[in-house]
Amino acid sequence: MNTPLVFDRSLLRRRLSRALSQGYADFLLTRVVEDLEERLSTVVRSFPLALDVGTPTAAAVEALRRSGRAEEVVRLSPVPEPGNIMGDEERLPFAGGQFDLAISVLALQGVNDLPGALVQIRRALKPDGLFIAALLGGATLTELRQSFTQAEAELEGGVSPRVAPFADLRDIGGLLQRAGFALPVTDSEALRVRYATPFALMQDLRRMGLTNALNDRRKAPLRRATLMRAAEIYAERFADPDGRIPATFEIVWLSGWTPHESQQKPLRPGSAKMRLADALGVKEGETPPSPEDGQSS
Repeated sequence: MNTPLVFDRSLLRRRLSRALSQGYADFLLTRVVEDLEERLSTVVRSFPLALDVGTPTAAAVEALRRSGRAEEVVRLSPVPEPGNIMGDEERLPFAGGQFDLAISVLALQGVNDLPGALVQIRRALKPDGLFIAALLGGATLTELRQSFTQAEAELEGGVSPRVAPFADLRDIGGLLQRAGFALPVTDSEALRVRYATPFALMQDLRRMGLTNALNDRRKAPLRRATLMRAAEIYAERFADPDGRIPATFEIVWLSGWTPHESQQKPLRPGSAKMRLADALGVKEGETPPSPEDGQSS
């Protein structure tokens, strides 16, 4: 079965390259890299060789080197960078079982084949290697999406996809398991960034390389009337009491380990040493007492 081409990957890279050349808006990336450092600090082990998969800048690599968590870091860059390997997150150019740690920050939300990318990352890791990543989740830019949807329905009689269909947290854990990762963990955090106007938000999205790169996007230029109406709706529906408008960025975190015999495994069905009834101190089929039953009045 062919993977649907949701994103124009070539356009994504060109948009990111333009953003980097014009001054990348790194506030979101900086925050997420700080969270990555905190999460890795709870892992009591070192990583001789680490891989950065497609993070927009070298910020995550610099953090790994600064903290000393990795002795050597290989960076797969989405755009040309001196001293690093340029490549595609969907086609990793590495031999299997090579890395002790793989990280990816705000990159994997733009791949067409996320299950396939996860499989390749798992194969690139040694047994008992750790993968940890952060990507934009489904609630990201919900305010902008709703505003454009209403504006286009009012003025153009139809809706063009303008905000990417980001990953849903409920699906990520299953994708990790399907890719062969053990001990998968997922969670998410909603970051709320405030702007003076919707146009300031759109400018930041441009400076992060996150403008519309969907394959099914309307190719004709956005009509000014539609843009202005979307901005009006955004302010009317979502503005805070002080007039500033919020923008939601949902950060979905995922982690997993490549299988290894040393890892904790669930018990086999029927292998329990004690019946639940015995543990609760009741006869088989009897309802255990409630906490109030042992209290005096």
